[in-house]
Amino acid sequence: MREAHWKDYELIDCSEGERLERWKDIILIRPDPQIIWKTPKKHPLWKKAHARYLRSNSGGGQWQYYQKLPEQWTIQYQDMTFGIKPMGFKHTGVFPEQAVNWDFAAEKIRQAKRPVKVLNLFAYTGAATLACLRAGAAVTHVDASKGMVQWAKENASLSHLADKPVRWLVDDCVKFVQREQRRGNKYDGIIMDPPSYGRGPGGEVWQLEEQLFHLVELCVPILSEDALFFILNSYTTGLSPSVMEYLLGVMLQKRFGGEVSASEIGLHVTESGLTLPCGSAAIWQKNNS
Repeated sequence: MREAHWKDYELIDCSEGERLERWKDIILIRPDPQIIWKTPKKHPLWKKAHARYLRSNSGGGQWQYYQKLPEQWTIQYQDMTFGIKPMGFKHTGVFPEQAVNWDFAAEKIRQAKRPVKVLNLFAYTGAATLACLRAGAAVTHVDASKGMVQWAKENASLSHLADKPVRWLVDDCVKFVQREQRRGNKYDGIIMDPPSYGRGPGGEVWQLEEQLFHLVELCVPILSEDALFFILNSYTTGLSPSVMEYLLGVMLQKRFGGEVSASEIGLHVTESGLTLPCGSAAIWQKNNS
């Protein structure tokens, strides 16, 4: 299992469906349904958290604040800076386990030693976008949420990357890719982090398991013949790393060669020394020459 290495984020402990986390100097307790073990909550910060997200029996939930929190604070990863704030449905604006994928994409871009164009789909608050910009790529950042794209722009400014070659687009990812096909635009790297559940432009409900093949299929024609990588993330329990690996194998490896790998990604738990799985990633990459 691949792990990220942070200084400003720490998963201190996890037990009884909850994570005890440090976001720089702010301690949060957030729910995680896969934490089915009931180990003793011995760490003193369980009783000294700034806030805890409490799920509602009717769906959703709310933050309970024990100490005064700033409206927003920042954390750093390497020399990138991200704005953090408690949001609805337990999120904070960053998925720290994804840092392994940011590092991978950045390394592939640097190794290429040529101009690289990256497409970041379902791009959220832009951490992967910033990592690719920092490595020297030109990035097209696409998300359907205007608020998330604005947050990504703010993170770029905080990270002194706002002047880098980036297009910020508020758009439906599927429709955007279809238009890129018609325009004949190509990308050397694609990062895709689709939600487990979503609503289409007409309000129709869709599940990732049913749509993923189509999403990847749409992206194949816009990969350049000399493409470097394709990163597919999933937090959907029904999609195992092996299934995602097979999908990229039949869709990309047959056409472009290279190699495909997939694994769980996770976070080191300080208290236990174990790793909490936090999702899966499948990667196609061009063979290193």
